[in-house]
Amino acid sequence: MAKEITDDQREHPQQDADGDIGGATAPGLPARKLAAAVIDEVLRAKLALDDTHEKLAPSYGLDAADAALARAIAITAFRHLGTIQEAINARLERGSPRNSGPFEPIMVAAAAQILFLDVPDHAAVDLAIRHLHEDARSSRYVSLGNALLRRLAREREAILAEAVDPFLDTPEWLAQSWMESYGEETAAAIAKSHRDEPPLDISVKADAEGWAEKLDGLLLPTGSIRLRERQSIASLPGFDDGAWWVQDAAAALPVRLLAVQPGERIADLCAAPGGKTAQLAALGAQVTAVDRSGPRLRRLRANLERLGLTAEIVTKDATLWEVEPFDAVLLDAPCSATGTIRRHPDVAWTKSPDDRDKLVALQARLLEAAARLTRPGGRLVYCTCSLEPQEGEEQIETFLAAHPDFARKPIEPGEIGGIGEAINRNGDLRTLPHQLRNETPRLSGWSGFYASRLIRL
Repeated sequence: MAKEITDDQREHPQQDADGDIGGATAPGLPARKLAAAVIDEVLRAKLALDDTHEKLAPSYGLDAADAALARAIAITAFRHLGTIQEAINARLERGSPRNSGPFEPIMVAAAAQILFLDVPDHAAVDLAIRHLHEDARSSRYVSLGNALLRRLAREREAILAEAVDPFLDTPEWLAQSWMESYGEETAAAIAKSHRDEPPLDISVKADAEGWAEKLDGLLLPTGSIRLRERQSIASLPGFDDGAWWVQDAAAALPVRLLAVQPGERIADLCAAPGGKTAQLAALGAQVTAVDRSGPRLRRLRANLERLGLTAEIVTKDATLWEVEPFDAVLLDAPCSATGTIRRHPDVAWTKSPDDRDKLVALQARLLEAAARLTRPGGRLVYCTCSLEPQEGEEQIETFLAAHPDFARKPIEPGEIGGIGEAINRNGDLRTLPHQLRNETPRLSGWSGFYASRLIRL
């Protein structure tokens, strides 16, 4: 629990010798400034949090620890954004002041620390007030901000106790979509799971049992390893040797569905950043990794080099790619990514139904291309990290209705570690975030994925 604020700290935030609130040199302030800037930019421009953090961080001159703190504050703010906004709005009689510059993102960042992070209350309040003073628009509301944050700290236990609605931190359109698709009970379980810190999974090239022991990990029934403790990835045994790579357990399943044989020609479409390419190469396939993004493919190439794996890399829009058909094709299509909200909580607040519908059209074009690239008798696996049926079940039903030369090959529980609840009534893969329960919330769950395995007749 965060430390209580003293009466003196509530009334008199730390001042410098001239009586002014300290500037950017105050320890911890640059990290808070970056966190607030990231929150503001993500909400205004609807950009990905990690990309925004990576873009903004260099201008703040932070060391690795402070940059990580800023990211943690921003991620926590989005994970609990509904709770934070409700707590703030309930304590501002007239709402957030207009023309107040960075007032709102500063308050959100500070509230995330006070309510959910192990940060002393006085540090969160003091640094937020210092930040308010740095902008002429927000400096007019220092007293308001100070009173608000002190009240949040004082009423923290009540605020958290009242946040019982599982959909409080889920935008209404998503909550409605999940209730329609999965029923209210399952939708509530999905939303509730998104409030928990996500697990950290890895895929190994070989000897999963041995590496689970070396890394103090939990060997999942699917073959992935779930790390019990958060650690610096690059410092763990096996990283420099290329023995394993980070990959969500659900994201590792689509490759298993291809039942790859050594020497087979496999196309991995929309391949970057390369986790599935690595899986295919480790199985001995002749892999061609295709993506239209040069920068993302550079990351894929770097990952393969570390792992000591090889693949042909093609920078190309897959819908325009013409080549001899493959034994198998994997299409991990661009999607709304709502299945990754637990790991990337900003997704819930940056995507809209319009975004989803535009992606549905792109997915259909990519699926047509994947079909052309699959030889007769070959396998095609289509997958998305989305919880929306429009990007999964409905996409495949539409495709099969128009392509009598393709048929579904149902998935058997034994192919995915015996987890039958992750297979829907049509025999397709449908993982949900609240599945795969283990001893603690952080060791439970996985991303929401859909995958269908098709055979070209």
